[in-house]
Amino acid sequence: MNNSTAYGLAAGLALAPAFVIIWMSVAAGLIGIEDDDPANLLYVGVLAIGFLGALIARFQPRELARVLFATALAQAVVAVIALNYPNTASPTAIVLLHGLFVALFAASALLFRYAAKPQRVTRTA
Repeated sequence: MNNSTAYGLAAGLALAPAFVIIWMSVAAGLIGIEDDDPANLLYVGVLAIGFLGALIARFQPRELARVLFATALAQAVVAVIALNYPNTASPTAIVLLHGLFVALFAASALLFRYAAKPQRVTRTA
C-alpha cells in the first residue's frame, strides 16, 4: 500500500463514522429519549474536533493522525457520558455503537500515521 492509498482509505474511514453520527443524530438521536435532547449536542463536539482539527492540520497526514486520535478519545468520553445518562438504549448497545465509532476513528488515525511515513524506494534491475 502506498501513501496516497493509505491517505485515501484513512479519509474514507474518518468520514464514514462522521456521516453515520450525523445521520443517526438527525434521524433519532443517539443519547436521550428524544431526538431533540440537548445531550445529542455532544456529538457536534466530537465532529467539531475532527473538522476543525483537519482544517488546522491543513490536511497533512501526520497531523491528521493526531486529530483522529483526539476525535476517537472524544468519542470515548461521549460513550462514558452516554452510559451514565438516562436513556432508552441498553448499555451493551451504547458500548458496541460507540466502540465501533472509536475503532473507526482510531483506525483512520493509524492509516494517516502510515501515510505520513516516507516511502522506501526499491530499485528493480
